[in-house]
Formats: sequence, structure tokens, C-alpha cells
Amino acid sequence: MARVRDRDVAAFEAVYDAYHRLVHGIALKMLADPMAAEDLTQAVFLKVWTAPDAFRDGNFGAWISRVTRNRALDTLRSRALRAEGEIPVDIPVEEALDDAVFALLDGERVRSALATLPEEQRYPIELGFFGGVTHEEIARRTATPLGTVKTRIRAGLRKLRTNLETAVAR
Repeated sequence: MARVRDRDVAAFEAVYDAYHRLVHGIALKMLADPMAAEDLTQAVFLKVWTAPDAFRDGNFGAWISRVTRNRALDTLRSRALRAEGEIPVDIPVEEALDDAVFALLDGERVRSALATLPEEQRYPIELGFFGGVTHEEIARRTATPLGTVKTRIRAGLRKLRTNLETAVAR
């Protein structure tokens, strides 16, 4: 890792060769999704390359396993949060939302409500919800810490919900 800190590509390749199966295996076991496991493996090794000082000393295998596990847990939490916001397909009729509410939530109102958000909240929401971009990718694209991206999206969604509820109430 000392050589990786010095930007030695051959050293990074050696680290990758030695640990990519471990990282991918943990990701696959936790996420049960081969594509997500590949993305997570790439993200972990991107962290190794871009922030090699994150590993100080000790057992590198244990450290990279912990980083992988934490990233996988973040991904699982993100999936769970998205699943809570989705409307189930098989809602019983008596629990269905009033069709009039859906009629009022047309595309123009959503666009108008989005336009009221500050750029720092609107842009990540548009990337994530309309562009299908993960929080991690938004953080990379905007050079913003992942936690900040998540906080901005959460705050923006709250404002968006309030704006849309106000629009429906009219």
C-alpha cells in the first residue's frame, strides 16, 4: 500500500489481483446481484486508488473486507429506502389512493416543484430518480461526499413532497 500511495500502478494492480475475488465474493454474497457486486467491487478499488491513506496499517485483507461490507450495507439500505417509497402493485381496492390525487400530480406540477428546489438538491434528485444514477455515482460526478449527497437528496425530497402536497390541496 505504501507503493499505491506513491501512485505505483503496478502495485495497485497487484493489490487488485490479490483481493478482487475476496471483495467481489463478499459483495455478491451480501447483495445477491452480480451486477451490483461488480459495481461495488469497482467502487471499493476506486477508493483504494483515490484514498490510499484510508488504510493506515494492519491486516489489509480485514480492512478491505470491512470497507466492502460497509459499502454493501449502504447499498442494501439505499434499496430499502427506495422500496419504502414505491407503491405496491397489488394494493387492495379499499386502500387504493384516490384517482383524483394521481390526476392532479401531472408532469408539469412535478417539473414546477422541482424547479423550486436549489440546484444542489434538484440536480442529484434528477440524476438519481430520472437518470437512474446511484448515490455513489452522483457523489463522484459532483465531487461531493456521499453523505452530503444523501442529505441533499433527502432534504430536496421533503421540500418536493411539501410542494406537491400544496399543489394537490389547491
